[in-house]
Amino acid sequence: MLRHVAYSIAPGSLALSRSVLDRAADRRRDDDWLEKAWAASETQVVVVAGDKIQVVDDRSALRFVRPSEAPEGIRVFLGIDRESGAGMTAEGRAVFGVLVSGEGDESYGGLRELGAVLNDREAGIAVHLIGLSNWHGVHTHCANCGEHTEVVEAGHVRRCPACGLSHFPRSDPAIIVLVTDDQDRALLGRNEAWPEGRYSTLAGFVEPGESLEAAVRREVLEETGVIVGPEVEYAGSQPWPLPASLMLGFYAKATNFDIDVDQDEIAEAKWFTREDLRALVEAGTMALPGAISISRRLIEGWYGESLTGSW
Repeated sequence: MLRHVAYSIAPGSLALSRSVLDRAADRRRDDDWLEKAWAASETQVVVVAGDKIQVVDDRSALRFVRPSEAPEGIRVFLGIDRESGAGMTAEGRAVFGVLVSGEGDESYGGLRELGAVLNDREAGIAVHLIGLSNWHGVHTHCANCGEHTEVVEAGHVRRCPACGLSHFPRSDPAIIVLVTDDQDRALLGRNEAWPEGRYSTLAGFVEPGESLEAAVRREVLEETGVIVGPEVEYAGSQPWPLPASLMLGFYAKATNFDIDVDQDEIAEAKWFTREDLRALVEAGTMALPGAISISRRLIEGWYGESLTGSW
């Protein structure tokens, strides 16, 4: 059951959910069109190595090259920029990615660094391409028969030449939730691997056959011993292709307030008032998630305004 919880994430604030490129999925099987698009001088190509993507010298934007300048690698069609005003046809400018081996050098950057500085178009391109790169890196062989798979459909499918099975990129759904109590305090936790003073909202993967609301209640109970009642409200989603998650954000209300952490994933969890949070952050004794994370936006949605300080 979903009920109103009264908090919200500011529209447009999720840094990695701002894609504006038309993915033009209907063109992925059109080999003739793809070859013409690749040959067009206006076509843009971005290069990715693992989970790092090539950037300009001042690291403020992605580095686009012409197809003739692109290195050898797995070629993936990312979509059509219909607002560009330029391109091989009236459809717009085609955008491709090339996946190369290795980890990249200093000319490459990661999403944690780039997510907050890229514009909407480039943020969407980066998330799409890095997600595909991570998927290709670990799905080189067929899970059914073990044969090496072939890249088809412009980089969005890997097909087994032996058994014919097609493998598709995956996104693993994960809930992330800010829980509040009867005093409107926020429940934040510290992961076992994090240093003292680093806190975030609670999160976990959705299990097979489980609804999102059930996953919220299960994860909160498992990690902190806190019971979430009927009030669970969807707040927004954000892809996190490191390697393949889709973060589904929620606000929820607790019905019991005693904390009993699992001591496995969560080392400690606490209820924070807004005054507590501001004082600790301003004193530098508490670090909040980075600006590109949906966790940070959930916290600020509850808090009512932007906060300083991050990991």
